[in-house]
Amino acid sequence: MKAVVISEYGDENVLKYGDVPRPEPKAGEILVKVRAAGVNPVDWKIRDGLGGMFGYTLPLILGGDIAGTVETVGAGVTNFAPGDAVYGMTVTNSSDGYAEYALALPDGIAHKPDSLSFAEAASLPIAVLTAWQAFDLANLQSGQQVLITGASGGVGSMAVQLAKAKGAFVTATASGKNESFVRELGADEFVDYTARAFETVVKNMDVVFDTVGDDTLDRAYQTLKPGGYLVTAAGMPNEEKASESKVQVARVSCKANADQLAEVSGLIGEGKLRTYLETVLPLSEAKQAHQLSKTGRTRGKIVLTVAP
Repeated sequence: MKAVVISEYGDENVLKYGDVPRPEPKAGEILVKVRAAGVNPVDWKIRDGLGGMFGYTLPLILGGDIAGTVETVGAGVTNFAPGDAVYGMTVTNSSDGYAEYALALPDGIAHKPDSLSFAEAASLPIAVLTAWQAFDLANLQSGQQVLITGASGGVGSMAVQLAKAKGAFVTATASGKNESFVRELGADEFVDYTARAFETVVKNMDVVFDTVGDDTLDRAYQTLKPGGYLVTAAGMPNEEKASESKVQVARVSCKANADQLAEVSGLIGEGKLRTYLETVLPLSEAKQAHQLSKTGRTRGKIVLTVAP
């Protein structure tokens, strides 16, 4: 089968498109014929060298988001059958998706909503589950005030919609060119971070969900009310700052969850959640996809497609 493989860590030039053996499902596993694979920042971070810190073994196929059809199932799998259209995460959650076939577990995939194309479905799992699990950590409630940084990105755009579906009042940050897009997603208030420091105008938040990290994360503590909750997907919380600000902090790390994906499918069916594809490229163009992702300037998601 065709796949995008790295045999060493480095820049996008280490991505090689070529032939590798097709995996076969063990007991409890599902072999998915991939039609599309989502591209996430963690992909190029692993490629840059984070994979070594994670203890991954080279050569490695990147990509945790997939959508496609069930090819075969291993012994003991009863809730999926060959031909089912599915979407979700791969067995390892962060690798093996940039390929014509990938392995998944029953608790990591769900049946694809009929209203979504394979490319749209592949854009969802890691982004939407990261936002979902962040709000679970913070116990976001209807009527609360939430700040979402990086609201035009893959995770941020999902977070805005999920927070609105929960009944929260959403303040969102992004660059001014993305204001109309973010407001269409449901943001109640918008702050152009290129025009003013968001922490000078955003105050008394119950919850902050940070998708940017670095200096943005450091300044986000100032926007919370005492007793508030900050969750980041892009850095490590500062316990000292949290104590000084009298707030709670956590880092969200996305975990595969078929039940949550099924609830996501329900929101899609109700029209409360939609996808936005910034760029769709063939699998062989993974280098370009990584270059675009690493700019940090994309709106929505980047997806690689695999010919049927």
